[in-house]
Amino acid sequence: MAQESTHTLSDTLDQLEQAVQGEHITVQNVVEQLGDRSFAALMLIFSLISTSPASAIPGITAVVAGIVFILVVQMVFGRKTVWLPGFITRRRMSSAKLCKGIGWLRKPLGFVERFLKARLTFLVHRPWILLPLLLILALTLFMPFMEVIPTSGSIASAVIALFAAGLLTRDGGLVILSLILLLAVPVVVWQFGFSG
Repeated sequence: MAQESTHTLSDTLDQLEQAVQGEHITVQNVVEQLGDRSFAALMLIFSLISTSPASAIPGITAVVAGIVFILVVQMVFGRKTVWLPGFITRRRMSSAKLCKGIGWLRKPLGFVERFLKARLTFLVHRPWILLPLLLILALTLFMPFMEVIPTSGSIASAVIALFAAGLLTRDGGLVILSLILLLAVPVVVWQFGFSG
């Protein structure tokens, strides 16, 4: 089972890359490529986009926060398929910047996924999963404002990506790590963004 999850994150990047055609890609293209049941994969991809060099696209942190917020609300309420409003699914991203971001992410993801395996799997199910989901929900409400603090939005997105990776690979250890970091992010952002 651990072997099956070894390339899960890279496979998700491959799927996203396959969706890239033309000069721009829409959010709807990404959803269609990854599947409307794959909440964790969509959360991973969009949070990684906000962590990668593609985050240089103006407003991308706010858009990603909105998408993750909607995904998490649906997960909390147990919805089986993804729904996103039209004004979000029609949003376009530069294919060139997205492909650059995918290329940038491959090496660190390839390194990380070597250590991931199915463990403590009860933590990726209810009721345990609700606590990190609610913390992510709260974090996404502040992410649009993080654009004024350099790299803070990327840090928040990276923590969300860790959680999504834990869900995808059924790695409860990674879920615990993301939970600790979710609790720490507001403190770190406050210290480096507003103190001193």
